[in-house]
Amino acid sequence: MIARQRRPFLRMFRNPAFLAGLAAFLAAFVVQSGELGSSDTDHRLQATHSFWSSEPPVDPQDYPDFGVHGRNGKLYGWYGIGQSLLMLPADVVGTYLDRLPVFGDYDADPSVRNIFVSFSTDILICVLSALVCFRLLGLFGFSTNQQIAGVLALIFCTTFLHYTQNLMENNYILLLTLAGLTFQYQWLCNGDRRALLIGSLALGANLLTRLTTGMDLFAVMLFLVFVSWFSGARGPDLRSRFTSYAKVALPVYAIFVLLDRLYQFHRFGSFFNTYMGVFAREQKMLNPALPAAYPFETPFHVGFFGALFKPEKSIFLFDPLLGLVVILSAVAWRRFRPEIRAYLIAFGALLLGYICFYATFTDWSGDYAWGDRYISTAAQLVVFISVPLLMRHRAEVGRVVWTLGMAIVVVSVAIQLSSVMFWCPLEIYQMDTLGHPTFVVALRLKNVLAFSLGKMDQWGLTNDSMTNDPWDYAHITAFNFLPFLLARIGKAAGWVVHLIAAIWFAALTGLVSVLIFIRSRAATNGFDAAAPSWPSPAK
Repeated sequence: MIARQRRPFLRMFRNPAFLAGLAAFLAAFVVQSGELGSSDTDHRLQATHSFWSSEPPVDPQDYPDFGVHGRNGKLYGWYGIGQSLLMLPADVVGTYLDRLPVFGDYDADPSVRNIFVSFSTDILICVLSALVCFRLLGLFGFSTNQQIAGVLALIFCTTFLHYTQNLMENNYILLLTLAGLTFQYQWLCNGDRRALLIGSLALGANLLTRLTTGMDLFAVMLFLVFVSWFSGARGPDLRSRFTSYAKVALPVYAIFVLLDRLYQFHRFGSFFNTYMGVFAREQKMLNPALPAAYPFETPFHVGFFGALFKPEKSIFLFDPLLGLVVILSAVAWRRFRPEIRAYLIAFGALLLGYICFYATFTDWSGDYAWGDRYISTAAQLVVFISVPLLMRHRAEVGRVVWTLGMAIVVVSVAIQLSSVMFWCPLEIYQMDTLGHPTFVVALRLKNVLAFSLGKMDQWGLTNDSMTNDPWDYAHITAFNFLPFLLARIGKAAGWVVHLIAAIWFAALTGLVSVLIFIRSRAATNGFDAAAPSWPSPAK
């Protein structure tokens, strides 16, 4: 009887999708700091709180650094509503948890509310992204081993890991774009109109998060056009496909555009302006000396080439797998299946589009962020597929490319793991004394080594004058994981810190064990023995 009860549980560990999701869950849990990770997210959470409480959308103390005046002179944030809606359930639960008597003596950052919001939201996004990524790679015809490798590449080899720790919009946007692409491609494969509707809802929801995700929507449409063209669809057949697409998708997109415009009208009394325009108007009122083109006054070449090559923000440094994509495309393009060529063209164009759009923005680099946060999501979409491609075409690309590719993977893992070791403003504070330009990735690796050896002060990497804010100083001088941060701040009871540390180390042990188990199964073809259950790509 006991053996029979255990079998369903054990069978889960034979399911590759379950293992991919479990690895994602444990990775997301381990890297959490309990902080939201960004003042932008703090402001969005304040807007979330205003939806269901008497709190204002913007704390008056934050003005003029944040907030613009809207209807009836009320302060509003200039962001879209998407991430604020995403955090709403967690904010409600977290707020009531924060008010429980057991937490009455705890008054510090990270707050109980923020800990709950960051853990629940980040982990949910990470797990769903892993499952959708697994499904997409299956639709692309990759083997199960290659699907799992792609999921792990997304989590551990791209800036996705950093933004799993820091709750910005990036990973939510990636999840919705991946979901939209996956389900719309499934429709193209088998004509499933329900899948088309789900994909359209995901892409439409992205518009509520950031209007520039309209480029993601067009990238998915471009992918569908190219994969249809490469598979031989022409004339009436092509028109018939996209007439069917338009009948389902365009009304969905129109509804989300209308919702965004209603939110804009609610705040600023206009259906036709954007929050960027409202922001620019307010800032020029506060500072008439700002250039007329503000906030798009940066010379194009500065932002464009900066995103590609600047040591502090280059996408090749923060997402090194981009170099692997370039190498594989150069040596194996003709061997790529039609859907892979369509994918790389469409999402390569998306990455270029984001670089060009933000090249003239006043903070084209993403300001206080790890890498260029405005284009990092597009970069992740392009690069994660490189590892499955390297595995699929190992025989064709040869030993040199395989060895180089694996070296790039190892470097990528090291960079992404280092990205979550400290709060990202550490290097920004250091650059105030070290100067510019600074090779930020190398500096982060040096910080990890110095901190581990207790040499931060001796190596001139930190001192009491680095920041006048005691809160900031405490956060940049501790490993950026919840138990270490709580111990550094010293406001939580000792037994609580020890309990959380025990749970954290157990989760870390579980993550390593799952990865070893996946590696063992993959090495013995334990996954590839089963045939993929996904529809075949369009022919």
